[in-house]
Amino acid sequence: MFVLTAKISKSKLIAVAVLLIAAILMIILLSSGSGSKASNAPVGTSNDDRVAYLATYGWSVNATANETQKVKIPDSSNNRVFSRYNDLQKSQGFDLTEYAGKEVMRYVYEILNYPDASAPVYATILVSDGKIIGGDITNSAADGVIHGFKNPSSKVEETSVPTEMTTEPEESSEPTEETQE
Repeated sequence: MFVLTAKISKSKLIAVAVLLIAAILMIILLSSGSGSKASNAPVGTSNDDRVAYLATYGWSVNATANETQKVKIPDSSNNRVFSRYNDLQKSQGFDLTEYAGKEVMRYVYEILNYPDASAPVYATILVSDGKIIGGDITNSAADGVIHGFKNPSSKVEETSVPTEMTTEPEESSEPTEETQE
């Protein structure tokens, strides 16, 4: 049998222990910090969770999702469509950047109480690891828009994205200085 002994001073032993504890704490803090947004995200594990989440915005939806599918969030680098959609997500407290290139679940519900709807309106909820990470409301009318979960009958403004990718500025029916003279 072979025994090896080493003489270490008490102060060196304490210094090594403190450094080891500091390193462990740093690893724990860094690993828990990266998922902190997701841990604060609303729960979307079950159909009831998702329907209840939409109800918090005043939406009444069919209790069963019209569509359920796995989708891949596009790579965020140099992707204008992703960038515009993510701007909408950021306006409502979400950020899809950390999910770029990853697969998530997409649930689509028909909204039954959209004000003045002339065509079906859908709520899309994106879920990753049982947490709601984003989504939108899509008015499928020809002049419809995509907007955040907030009900448009509320008075607070919210960012919206036209359903068409190329939009022309609307001509105003307001008289301009040229037409007033």
